[in-house]
Formats: sequence, structure tokens, C-alpha cells
Amino acid sequence: MAVTSSSSSLILSSPPLTKSILPSFPLHISLTRHHRRRVPPILAVPISPTAKPTILVTEKLGDSGLDVLKQFANVDCSYELSTEELCTKISLCDALIVRSGTKVSREVFESSGGRLKVVGRAGVGIDNVDLAAATEHGCLVVNAPTANTVAAAEHGIALLTAMARNVAQADASIKAGKWQRNKYVGVSLVGKTLAVMGFGKVGTEVARRAKGLGMNIIAHDPYAPADRAHAIGVDLVSFDEAIATADFITLHMPLTPATSKILNDENFAKMKKGVRIINVARGGVIDEDALVRALDAGIVAQAALDVFTVEPPPKDSKLVNHENVTVTPHLGASTTEAQEGVAIEIAEAVVGALRGELAATAVNAPMVPSEVLTELKPYVTLAEKLGRLAVQLVAGGSGVKSVKVTYTSARAPDDLDTRLLRAMITKGLIEPISSVFVNLVNADFTAKQRGIRISEERVILDGSPEKPLEAIRVQIANVESRFASAISDLGEIKVEGRVKDGIPRLTKVGDFGVDVSLEGNIILCRQVDQPGLIGAVGSILGEENVNVSFMSVGRTARRKQAIMTLGVDEKPSKEALKKIGDIPAVEEFVFLAL
Repeated sequence: MAVTSSSSSLILSSPPLTKSILPSFPLHISLTRHHRRRVPPILAVPISPTAKPTILVTEKLGDSGLDVLKQFANVDCSYELSTEELCTKISLCDALIVRSGTKVSREVFESSGGRLKVVGRAGVGIDNVDLAAATEHGCLVVNAPTANTVAAAEHGIALLTAMARNVAQADASIKAGKWQRNKYVGVSLVGKTLAVMGFGKVGTEVARRAKGLGMNIIAHDPYAPADRAHAIGVDLVSFDEAIATADFITLHMPLTPATSKILNDENFAKMKKGVRIINVARGGVIDEDALVRALDAGIVAQAALDVFTVEPPPKDSKLVNHENVTVTPHLGASTTEAQEGVAIEIAEAVVGALRGELAATAVNAPMVPSEVLTELKPYVTLAEKLGRLAVQLVAGGSGVKSVKVTYTSARAPDDLDTRLLRAMITKGLIEPISSVFVNLVNADFTAKQRGIRISEERVILDGSPEKPLEAIRVQIANVESRFASAISDLGEIKVEGRVKDGIPRLTKVGDFGVDVSLEGNIILCRQVDQPGLIGAVGSILGEENVNVSFMSVGRTARRKQAIMTLGVDEKPSKEALKKIGDIPAVEEFVFLAL
């Protein structure tokens, strides 16, 4: 058995994809020639070096962006095209740039006849582009996620100050012929505590600006590096501490299953009476009906909102029409400078992709050779699930910085390209807590942006190389765990899995052996090994009509400690989970959504 290791090559610019670092020493392994299956490099989508490409722009783009495009390609600006007109034009185009008004459907990709290589979305959201169809047709989709950062942060500060001084309400009052100075007495910002919920690009910029206003800044983001926060004088705290101590709360988190309606009746009840809420992130992170109730009860004194669950919101919306709510129609990115920045960012991304360079803002994966994808398919799923499982075991605070991935295989390194597997582990680590789409193209870049270092190690086994991999192990160092038993003897969160009969399975948590299918949801319990415990947990779940799909128990020794792993089809209620935790023999447990 031989061991090799390397760190992932983190992309700082956009060079062509190079081969993974491989060991130079000979491997003591016998392979016959027909076992050698070299994986072809998966590149971007360069066009012929002698042909000048054509780029179709279907919605208004800033002049600076058009200038970038015209230096490289023939540019056709045709606005307000019908679907039929777009499908007719697209067969003559190598790239397409849209905003949110153009629907790039499967029909568009089919009409391109294979010529369309890149779709650029001038903005962040890609709901109007059929990503599955794009990938099937070998078309790269890129967006422009960074140019709006400062504009969104500035709008957050604008809403903060306008709300604190009742600017919108006083403006409407005086235009109605009234003069109500006593009614619109505001509150000062100096010395007040602002909780920044989500400490990414926009949240960080809001914190910088709010400190200049004399505010005390705390932040909650379970995966933000503490040293980055401390560098600008911000303390990272728990979710409950943030909402309980803040005078103002500003939201900058992505909309994910974990953050959907995260500000609800339960969490509003934990807040300081008279708190003020700002949201320039996503409407769905607030339960809007619960916010109305909190406003009426005086728990929330005021709210300033730029985003809504449904946009535009209904005309009779109680929230929009509430006298203590200031609203704007999703203007976070609407500055002249931001729009020009978006134009340049998307133009450079499209041109780079047409040149065959890697696009750090790609939101779909390039086409993978079918024979490679078929062979790796269950391992790709296993890799993502292990990443998703590992990151959910991390307790908030220090943030994920160091991840080690170990591949155990009988294949020589040049017969197994692990870039796709590493990308899927990165996808599992990042997507549950981010709005970023992670794929083979942008995985390393995305990890680098978040300060995550991913190293790889290969354990080479003797034996038949027919199967690509025996096992994948993911370890996260220097973090605390929500489930102490997931910590190995080396002090790292450790999960390991294998593919059995084509099904990805979890085979190890920490130093405990388990054997469960990685599908649906999982409950991990550390317990005293004694009779009746499985039945007790099963009864609690049965009373909630939660179906148990599988169960496994691994123990250190008879009548000592054991790890019980349950697969459940539905998420149990908080009450059911509390009942499980209250069982005397259960020492700790955690629910994980896969």
C-alpha cells in the first residue's frame, strides 16, 4: 500500500485547467494494459482561433461592457425579442448575454444547433436560464455576482438610517400637507448594537460602514472565519445571542432550506423589545406574517425591507402598508456604478469562456465524458453527501478552514482524476450555507474565497483496479462539533463512506463504524449500549408518523458506548427530537438533512 498527498490547486485567476499533481515515484502495483483508463481533461469551451465569434445581447448592457465585447467579437444588440425570434437568431451566435427578462429555455439551446457555447447572466440570479438544458448541450452559464456588493451594502445602510430617522414616513406626511415633528422623533445610531446576520461580502461591507457611524457590531455566520471578523473589529456570536442583544438586525444571508423563514414567531420572541430589522438579502428569510405580528405587538419597532417573499408584493400586503415599515422595490443593486460593474464583469466572463479560460463565476458544470460520468456517478453522489454531512456536524464559531480528503483505491493516480470528486465534496461543504452554485469549474476558486484549504491524500491498495474507489474519507480540522462522537482520536471531524452495490453508504463517523445508506435524513445518537433503546427511539418516531428507512448500530464494546444511526424519510418535529434527547441512555444526538 502506498500513500500520496497533495493540496488542491486553488484558482486565483482563470488559467486553463491543468492536470492534478501526481507523484513522480513508481507505484508498486500491477496493471494490465486494458485496465488503463486515462481520464481526459475537462476544459472550458474555446472556439476556433481563426473565427471571430458572435455575441447576442438581448437586454440593455452598460457601454463599458459592450466595449469589452466588441474588442473580441461581433456584437448583436437585439432587444425585446420574442421566443421565436430568439430561437431563430441563436443558431448564428456563439454566446448570449441576458438579464432577468429573457427566458433562455431548453428550446433556445435546442435551436442553437450546438453553436451556443456560453450564456452570460448580467446579475446574480439564474432562474431564467435552464441550467440542465445548458449542461446537456455543452453550454457554460456564467453570472456576475460580485459587482453589486458595494451597492447592496450602501442600500442596507441607507435603509438603516432612513428607518432610524423616519425619513420615508416624514416625507409622505409633509407631502400630504402635514407638519408632524413630534410624531417622527427618531433614534440615534451611535452606541447601538447592530447584528449582521450573514458575514459574507455584503455583510462585511455593511459592518465596515456601520462602524463608521459609531455602532457596536456583532455578527452571526457559523462558517465565517473569526480572524476575518476580528480584523475589522467584529465579534462572531451565536444566532441566539445576536438576535437577543441587538438593537438593529440586518440580514445578509442566502435563502436556503436552513434559512427559510429563519426570523419567525419563535425567534422574534427572543429579541429585545423595540428591535429594528433591515433586509436587503432575500425575502424568504423572514416569515412576513410573523413580522407583522411582531410589529403589532411592539417587539419589532420598525422594519426596512428591500426584498419580499413574492415580488412585487400584493398591493394589499399588510406588511408593505404597515406604518412602521419602510420599503423599496428591490433596489439593492440599482446604482449607475453597479450596473456598469455588472456589465464589465459579465463581458469579461463571457469573453474569457469563449477563449477557453476557466470561468470562476460558472454556475453549471461543463460536459463530462459519458463513460467517465457513468463510472463515477455513485462516487460523485457519495462525495457530495459526505461533504454535506461533515459541514452539518460543525458547530458555529471558528469556521471551516482545513479539510482533508482521503481516497482509497487500487488504481494508479493517472487512471483516476479526482477533480470532479473534490469539486463535489466542496459543493457539499459550501452549498448548504451559501447561495453559490459549486461545480467542477469554480469549486477551488469558491473554496479559496471562503478561506477553505482542501488537501488530498491517496491510499493506493494492492488488488484489482476494476472499481474506481474503495472509500472516501472527509476530515475537518480545528473546529468544534455538534456531535462530539464525530471527533476522531486526532481531534478532527471525520466521516467516511463507500459505494456498495451502486449505493453510497456512510461507513464511519469519528472512530465508530456504521453502515447506512446516504439518502433522505439521518439521526445520529450516542447511547449507552443497553436493551430496549432502539425500540424507545422507534416508538417516538412512530408516534410522529416519521418513517424509519434504515438503522445501524456500531459500538466500542459490549454494554459500553454505541452509535445508533437512523435514516428517516421526514424531519421529526422539535418535540420528537427533544423526547429522543430526554431518553436517559441517550448521551447526545443530532439530526442531519442530506
